[in-house]
Amino acid sequence: MRKMTPSAKEATHDRIVEAAARAIRRSGYNGTGVADIMKDAGLTHGGFYAHFASREAMLAEAADRAGGESVAVMERVAAAAPPQQALRELLKAYLSKAHVEGVETGCATAALGSEMPRQAPEVRRAATRRIKEMIDLVARHLPDWGKRGAHERALVTLSTAVGALVLARAVDDTRLSDALREAALKHLSSTTD
Repeated sequence: MRKMTPSAKEATHDRIVEAAARAIRRSGYNGTGVADIMKDAGLTHGGFYAHFASREAMLAEAADRAGGESVAVMERVAAAAPPQQALRELLKAYLSKAHVEGVETGCATAALGSEMPRQAPEVRRAATRRIKEMIDLVARHLPDWGKRGAHERALVTLSTAVGALVLARAVDDTRLSDALREAALKHLSSTTD
């Protein structure tokens, strides 16, 4: 079967969504303007409505892309580790200093979670779907996957990791940022073995 190459319009649309996915993680939903995204994508503002019905439609696609990228990174890290170490490696990567510093390409949930309640339903729906994928990924790598309480442990594990990342990014004290990451990782390592 021959692989289909995207049309010029599809490729341009993809470039806009990619720029928007970076922008929302960097500047938040409200700090992300259509003109800036189009400029980042190398396009003029006037072409926006040839690709999206509204700003919210673009933000929904950007939330989906950003969340999908987050899940894909987590899946790659887990897949590269031996099965019994996959969750530990996933958490180490998630709570790494590089991830704290990589806001623009890092976890969309940590970057945007507090803004989500004020977003349009389609944006929240896209983010929710990706958060559920993250929960499922963590659950599948728990030692007691499929047993009673495993889903709840996945919820707590992900919530703790995301919360620690948010706080580590929020503070202006490097030592405190490191301590937050390390404490969360130590706690999660002791509860997920």
